[in-house]
Formats: sequence, structure tokens, C-alpha cells
Amino acid sequence: MADLYDQIQAEIAKYPDRRGAILPALRHAQEHYGWLSPEAIEAVAEALDLSPARCVAVASFYDMFFLQPVGEHVVEVCTNLSCALVGSDQVLRRFEDELGVRAPGTSEDGRITLRRVECLGGCGWGPVVSVDEEYQEHFKPEDVAPLCERLRASRPTESHA
Repeated sequence: MADLYDQIQAEIAKYPDRRGAILPALRHAQEHYGWLSPEAIEAVAEALDLSPARCVAVASFYDMFFLQPVGEHVVEVCTNLSCALVGSDQVLRRFEDELGVRAPGTSEDGRITLRRVECLGGCGWGPVVSVDEEYQEHFKPEDVAPLCERLRASRPTESHA
């Protein structure tokens, strides 16, 4: 906890107003806890001298923050118009079938969390899928099963969290 507090204090020093450090502080807390649990939100609020409600309000606005526990791997499918026009809905359905969950959800074994996101910023290379924050462009439904197999076979220490 002291380490997280120190990281947040270092971020605060970079901004003229401590509120400016809220995004990096939330990011550090998510890396520390694996998700923005109530304990993580409280730690950020305390370090920034903000209310927990303010921290949740900011975190809930951005797709990059997890307000629920996630699996060892996070797969995000862009469902914005550009990706939808080139088949992201078929990719998402294939992931849901392969993992046995509906987005947002985590596979029964806890290994893979599937999320739909509004935009990953790769509009010219869709469909775009983010796997543990690494983008895969021109993703096709037939790419789903091999990816899931690879993620299931990876050791937990290789995950994003």
C-alpha cells in the first residue's frame, strides 16, 4: 500500500493541481490490485484527497478501467461503427461461443475476460481486438479459437495483471 501511495504522490508532483493525477493514479491502483476494487478506489481517493465517488465517476467513464474483477487475460472487441462494418459482431459472437460467456463476462475457469469496447482507435484496421492491451488488427472469426487456446495454455505469470 505504501508503494502505491508513493507512486500516486509522484504522479501528483507532475501536475499543477492534484486532481490532474487521477488517471495515472487509477492506473497504478489497477495494476496494484488487478482491478479497481473498493479498496483500490479508497486508496486513490485518500492519496489524492478526493472523494471515492469522484474516483468511481472518472473510472467508470473510461473502458481501460475495470470496476469488476477480471480474468488472467482480458480480451476486448471494438464494436464501434468502423469495426462493426467489417465484422466485429461476428468476432464478438465467436468469442462468446468459444468462452461460453456473454460480454462482459469471464470464462468459467477464470482465465479470460471478454469485453466489448466502444473504440480502440484502429478504425482503418478493423476489426480490432485488444488482448492484454496489445492490439490485433484485421481480426477474423477464425482467429478466435487459436487465440483462446493460446491464452488458456499460457502460464498465469504471463498475464496482464
